[in-house]
Formats: sequence, structure tokens, C-alpha cells
Amino acid sequence: MADTDNNTTTKKKTVRRKRSAGNGRAVYIVDGSRTPQLKSRNKPGPFHAAELAIGCGRPLLARQPFAPEAFDEVIMGCVMPGPNEVNIGRVIGLRLGCGKQTPGWTVQRNCASGMQALDCAAKNISSGRADLVLAGGVEAMSHAPVLLSTAMVAWLGAWMSAKTLPLRLKTLGQLRPAHFKPIIGLLRGLTDPVVGLSMGQTAENLAYRFNISREEMDAYAVRSHQRLAAAVEAGYLDEIEALYDTRGQVYTEDDGMRADSSVEKLAKLRPVFDRPFGAVTAGNSAQVTDGAAMLILASEAAVKEHGLTVRGEIKDCQWAGLEPAQMGLGPVHAITPLLKKKRLKLEDIDYWEINEAFAAQVIGCLRAWEDRDYCREELGLKSAFGSLDQERLNIDGGGISLGHPVGASGARIVLHLLSVLERKQAKRGIASLCIGGGQGGAMLIERTTT
Repeated sequence: MADTDNNTTTKKKTVRRKRSAGNGRAVYIVDGSRTPQLKSRNKPGPFHAAELAIGCGRPLLARQPFAPEAFDEVIMGCVMPGPNEVNIGRVIGLRLGCGKQTPGWTVQRNCASGMQALDCAAKNISSGRADLVLAGGVEAMSHAPVLLSTAMVAWLGAWMSAKTLPLRLKTLGQLRPAHFKPIIGLLRGLTDPVVGLSMGQTAENLAYRFNISREEMDAYAVRSHQRLAAAVEAGYLDEIEALYDTRGQVYTEDDGMRADSSVEKLAKLRPVFDRPFGAVTAGNSAQVTDGAAMLILASEAAVKEHGLTVRGEIKDCQWAGLEPAQMGLGPVHAITPLLKKKRLKLEDIDYWEINEAFAAQVIGCLRAWEDRDYCREELGLKSAFGSLDQERLNIDGGGISLGHPVGASGARIVLHLLSVLERKQAKRGIASLCIGGGQGGAMLIERTTT
């Protein structure tokens, strides 16, 4: 028996060593799922972040032909994990039954954290360090922390240090109403500390730079809701797994969709970020939501070992930096070099998912590619890069209609893009996001047709 075990182990190592040869192994997407995206309604939502991830992870793993312990690692993107979820990737791995021997870790790249998790998993598989990885992203934005000010923390420290009644009375006399003013973590997280602008203000910058009107933004927002409504009606969002809360309530759909949205209704909303003259409103911005998305990535060796069905392949990923005050143009700065590296043009991509942080941001990206001066000065091109066909962009809606849980969106758009490619019998797609702080990320995937 011992000789047989040794021979088997040697054989497996030989196979894996052979597959690891070359410039990098192929990285396959074999399955994935997500939760409904639940709109924040000014109070903590029904699920914490880990519960969201487990809600979509359990049915995903239950339908696999391998045990959860087969994963080499679990990687999750999350911007604001709760106090009991600090390394939420590890928490999720353990609660999903991946076993104590399976490492779990968490990545944070603001809005693209979920895509960063996929990129990390892909690199580990490509290099031969892993064969089977559970990766994705999660965010419970409704549970974003409310913090104490530095002054209040200092006062509490003094109070704890006061051991006698006179010292406590003296310390109590130093307490002021201003000490109780809370710091809203969500608002701080959506504000760039370097340039001092909120993400909405950076969208206003793009509207001004590219002369994007309020009417254009609202029309884009209405289209996002209409496309999502059509996708729901047609049953195109089958990647969603139902969630059940402790009261027995079930959540099956993204609940921020407004099928009756219209330009006339949106025109009544006031600007949020540049009052009273701005054009960016709650109606043409992404919704604050809770949600999770998870994908299973595998090497060729893992596909053969477990008899997995390959849905697609991650071909490449590109990250870029740019001026934080113009952060919404991040997709342009990430996609352009990615296409140039692959010797592709805009028209060579069958379908696109560009995360809808703001209508002005998506429109600004399209305008930037068509702007000769921008392409020359900012992208180093000789001429305008081209026009993107909007009939192939976010065809089932996006962040404006279904929300943008910042840690999860990067994984969600990759998962849904793959579903679109399958539905349309298309080959190639790009998912991309702008990233707070002045960055962009883009991932090129191809549907497996054999």
C-alpha cells in the first residue's frame, strides 16, 4: 500500500510540473454565483458581509463535484469588513467548510477589490502556486462603521485612566457636546483624502470637462433601469442565489431597480455633490448596496482532476493610475494599454461591462476615447482611440440600476460578462471599473467554445 501511495504522489507531481511549464498556465472560470444586491435604506441591512458571501457561496459549492477542502486558497475583496470579519476571506473559507488547512485572505483596492481578488487568484494559478481557488468580493455598505472622533477617543482614554473620584469628576467636566459628533465611515470612505473630493465631485469634474449635460446623465440612468428590467423579465440574471434572513424573509432580486424610471422623474432630483449648480444626482449615480459575488477559478490540471466544465478563461488583467480628481476615467487608462498589448481594437471586443459608478463617469470614458487631444495628452496616442458601440455596453444594466457594493462589483461584472458572452454566443469581453484614489482596472475574458 505504501508503494502504491508513493507512486500516485509522484505521478501527480509529474503531471503538475509538466502543466506548469512555459510562460504561465491557463486560468479557467468554471462557475460562479452572486447574491441579490440589496439597497441600503439608511439603516443596517439584514446581512453582514460574511453572511452575504456565505449566502451565495454555499449553493455554489454544493453543486461542485469536489469537496470544499479541495480549494488551495480563498481570496476575497472587501473594503469595509465588520469588526468580527477583519480577515473576511479566512472567515468565509472556514464557514464554507473549506477546512482549517485552506488559507484565506483579503484584498482591498477600493471599488475594484473583487476584481483584484480574481487577479490574485489568476496569478497564483498561472504561476503554479495554486490549482483551484475560490475568489470574489463582498460588501455590506449599510453596515459601514460609525466612528468616534479623535477627541472623543482621547477623552475615553483619560476617563479609563482616572482611578479616583476627583480625577473622574475633572475628566467628566472636560466632556463637550462636540465630542459626540460621529464620523460616518461610508462618507469618509467615498472621499479622496489626497485631493479632498468626494467620488461624486470627481464625476462633476468629468461632466464639466467633457460637456456632459444633466439630460444626458439622466437618460443614461433611465436606460440602465430599463435594461435591468428587461433582463429580469427575460430571466437573464440566473447567477443570483436567493438569500434568507433570520425572520424567514427571502431575497431573490436586486431591489434597487426602478422599472418606471423616466427622464422627467429624474429631472426633479436636486444635485448632491455640487449644490446648487451641479448635475450629478442620486438618480444618475450608483446605488449604495450590500452584495457578494464569488467565482471558482481552476488550472487545466484541476479541471481534469475533478471533471469540471470550463465556462471561460481569464486572458489578462491591467491596472492603471491617473489623477485622483479625474478618477472616473480609470477604465480608459486600464483598457487602452490592455488592448494595445493584445493588439486589439475597441471593435474587437464583443461585449463590455464598465461599472456604472456615475452616468457622467461612463459617458466621460466614451468621450475620452473619442477625444483626439485627450488621447494624445493623457494616453500617449497619435489620434483618437475610437468609439465604443453602446449596444454592447452594460446590456443588462449596471451600478446605477442594481447598485455598487464596492468590494463585490469587480467580481460581479466579470461573472455577468461571462453570462452575456454565453447567452450571445460571443467570444471576447472586457470588464472594467474606475477606482477611488485615481486608478482603473480591466480584465479580458474569453468564453470557452470547445
